Amino acid sequence: MKEEKETVQLRQVKLVVENDGVSSSPSYNGQPGSAVIISEPDMTSGNDNPAFVPEEGLNEKEANGKVNTPTEDDDESSDEEYEDESLYGNPWSRGVMRIQTAVLGAIKDYGDMIWTCIYVCLLTLFIAYFIVSMVYRFGDEGSVRLLIITILIALFLGHFALHSFCGDKVTFYYYWSKLSKETRNATSKWFRVIISVLLALGAVIYVIAEVALKTPSNLISLTGMVFFIVVFYVFSYNPARVNWQPVFWGLILQFYFAIAILRWDPGYQAFRWLGDRVSEFLLYTDKGSEFVFGEKYTDHFFAFKVLTVIVFFSSFISVMYYLGVMQFLIRHIARFMAAVMGTSPAESLNAAGNIFIGQSEAPLLIRPFISKMTRSELHAICTGGFATIAGSVMAAYILYKVPANHLLSASVMSAPAALAMSKLFYPETRKSKTGNEVYNMASGQERNIIEAASKGATQSISLIANIAVNLIAFIALIEFLNQTLIWIGNRVGFEKPGDEITFQFLCSYVFYPVAFLMGVAEDDCFEVATLIGDKTFINEFYAYTRLSVFIKNRENLTWYESLPLTNSSSFTGSWHLEKNDIIYEDFNHTLVGGVLQDRSVVISTYALCGFSNFSSIGVMLGALGAMAPRRQTALAQVVVRAMIAGNVACFMTACIAGLLYEEK
Repeated sequence: MKEEKETVQLRQVKLVVENDGVSSSPSYNGQPGSAVIISEPDMTSGNDNPAFVPEEGLNEKEANGKVNTPTEDDDESSDEEYEDESLYGNPWSRGVMRIQTAVLGAIKDYGDMIWTCIYVCLLTLFIAYFIVSMVYRFGDEGSVRLLIITILIALFLGHFALHSFCGDKVTFYYYWSKLSKETRNATSKWFRVIISVLLALGAVIYVIAEVALKTPSNLISLTGMVFFIVVFYVFSYNPARVNWQPVFWGLILQFYFAIAILRWDPGYQAFRWLGDRVSEFLLYTDKGSEFVFGEKYTDHFFAFKVLTVIVFFSSFISVMYYLGVMQFLIRHIARFMAAVMGTSPAESLNAAGNIFIGQSEAPLLIRPFISKMTRSELHAICTGGFATIAGSVMAAYILYKVPANHLLSASVMSAPAALAMSKLFYPETRKSKTGNEVYNMASGQERNIIEAASKGATQSISLIANIAVNLIAFIALIEFLNQTLIWIGNRVGFEKPGDEITFQFLCSYVFYPVAFLMGVAEDDCFEVATLIGDKTFINEFYAYTRLSVFIKNRENLTWYESLPLTNSSSFTGSWHLEKNDIIYEDFNHTLVGGVLQDRSVVISTYALCGFSNFSSIGVMLGALGAMAPRRQTALAQVVVRAMIAGNVACFMTACIAGLLYEEK
C-alpha cells in the first residue's frame, strides 16, 4: 500500500538528454541540451487548468485591507524583465509625474489644514456677501429668507465647532450625567413637579380666558380629548401600571405647540411662511418632470406631478442625511422628548425620526436595539410610525392644496402624541435595556453629495411603486364594494340617487361621533367621517385627495362669489344646494361634493396626518420583522393595538387644533 501511495503522489519519468551540458529549460524544444520533465498532473493545485489563479493571488491584501482580485487588465508585475521601457515617457512627462506625486503627497499630509483654509475662505466670502446684501436691500421677503438661512447656518456651524473642540462637555447632558443618581432623581422629580404644575395652570387659565369665554363651541374638542383618554385608560393593556408622566407631557407639548402655531400671530405667520417656502421649493420638480415626460405631463397629474415630487424630496432628504443635518435635528428633538416625557432613548429617537422620515425608515435609526426592546417599546415604535407621515409623502399632499403650515405642525405635534397614547394604551412594565448610546447616529455612507442625491432618488422608486399599486388596488376594491352594496340596497328599495348604500355612506355613520368630538362643524361631520373611514380602511393618500376636492371647491366658490365685485353687474354670485352639490345660478357649473368650512378643513388635516391604516400594518410588520426576526411574534401581538393608538394620536392632535382654532 505504501508503494502504491507513493506511486500515486509522485510518479515522474525523467528523460534527460545531455549533449554539451544540462539545461535548466522547463520544456523540451527539440534542441540539444534540452531537459524534458513529464509529471503526473497535480489535481490538488489546479495548475493544469489554464484559467487557474494561484491562491496567493486571490488572498493577497492591499495595504488598505481590500482584496486585490486579479482581472484581465491587472497585468502589473514586479519583475523588471516584464517592464516595457518604451512606456517610461519623456523627461517632460516624468517631470509632470513627479509634480503630481508631490502634490498628492502634500494633500495627504496636510489635507485637514487645506480643507480648513478652504472652509474659512468660503465662510469669509459668505459673510461678505451677507453684509453687502443686507446693506443693499433689507425688509423684503428675500432678505428675511437670507437672514433665517444665515442664522441656521451659524447655529449649525457653532454647534459643530463646539463639539469638535470640546466634545460633549458643552452639552447639558454631559454635566447632568456627572451628578450622582440620587441627586439627579431628586432634582428631576422636584423640577418636573414644579414645571408640570405651572404648565398645567397656564393651560387651564388660557383655555378659560381665550377659549371658553370667546369661542365656547371649541370646548367640544376638549370633550373629545377627555373621551379618548378615558377610553384608552379603560382598555389599556395594564391600567394599574400606567405612567402618567409621558401622557401628561405629550399633551402639554402638543397644547403649547398648537398655541404657538394657531393662536400666537408671529408663530402662525412663521409657519405659514415656512409652508409657502416648502411649496415653492417643491415646484422645482416641474422642470425635471417636464423634461422627462413632456410639456403635457400635467395631463396625468397624479403620476407625473404628484409622485415625481416624492423623488425630488427623497433626494433632498438623502443629501441632508449626508451633511448630518437630519441627525442633528433628530438627536436633539429625541433628547428633549426623552428628558421631559421620561421615555426611553430608543423610542424617543424613533418618534423624533418619524417627524421627518417614514414608518419603515425611522426604525433604522435604532436597528441594533430593536431585538432587545420591551413589548411596550415595540408598541411605541409602531405607534410612532402609524401616527405620522414621511416628509416625502407630505410633499405630495401639499400639491393637493392641503395647507402646508398645518401639515408641518401636524407632523411635529403627532410625535409626542404618539408616545403619550402608546404609553397609555400599552404601559411599560419592564426595565428598558437601551441607553444613551442610541444617540450616536452615523453619518451617511455616501462618498460625496452627488451619490447621496442619486441614492435618495433611487430609494424613492419602491415608495412610489407602493403608493401607486396600492391606490390602484384599493380604489378598485372599494368600487367593487360600493357596487355590491348598491346592488344589495336596490333589492330592498334604496334606489334613488344619493340614497344608495356605499362604503362612504357606512363610514359617515360609524365615524360621525369621532368627527363631532374632534370639533368639526356639525354640517361637515358626515363628510369628515367619510374621510376618516377612507384613511383608516384605504390609506391617508386617498383621503387627502378627496379632501383636496373640498379645498378646491372652496377656492372656486370664493372666486365665484367675488365676481359681482370685479365684473359687471350681470353676475350675482348666487348659488343653491342640491344634496351636497353646489349649483351656480349665473352659469352652468356644479361643485360636486360641496365645500367644507375652514375649521373642518384644518381639523381634517390633522386627523388624517398619519399612516394608521390596515394596509400599513403589513408594511410595519415586514420592516420591523426584517430588522429583528426574533421579535416577529411580539410585533404581531402589538401591531394592531399600535395602529389604533396611532389613529387616536392623530385624533388627539386634531382635538387640540379644534380647541385652539380661530378664524384668521
